Amino acid sequence: MTKTYRNGPVGALMDEYERASLELKALIRTLSQDDFSRIVDTDTEDEDCRSVQTIMNHVVRAAYGYANYIRKQFGDNWLDSKEQYKLTTVEIACTELDQALEYTVETLQHKWELTFEEMTSNEMKVSWGQVYDFEQLLEHAIVHILRHRRQIERFKLRMSHAS
Repeated sequence: MTKTYRNGPVGALMDEYERASLELKALIRTLSQDDFSRIVDTDTEDEDCRSVQTIMNHVVRAAYGYANYIRKQFGDNWLDSKEQYKLTTVEIACTELDQALEYTVETLQHKWELTFEEMTSNEMKVSWGQVYDFEQLLEHAIVHILRHRRQIERFKLRMSHAS
């Protein structure tokens, strides 16, 4: 199958965002249902990081959040992201992540060819207090998925050693 690449610098970022999500989905599809929902980290105070299921809820919620920051910055309509998604199975988690990324693609329509100056002049203050420009926010979204993919890889190792 031939890979189609989007145009422009924003298109490149979206292509990488999708690639990161594909890797994450491939990883969680290797898990059993029990491993998907198993509490792996009983010591963490972060409720979003106890199981693969809670991590995926966090990843989906964050994907909508990043898109919403961009929509608000450009005066576009946005959907409120939910606090909890009903990610009861691996496949539902994958579908929800796909929907969040489709929402991001819709968010980025007509923005593929933004110039560097246009990207860096659009600054957004996020809920955790940091200020990102448009490009930095999309880069953060990509790395967010990569960090949680790594976390799930480590969970998978812990689960295999516990068996």
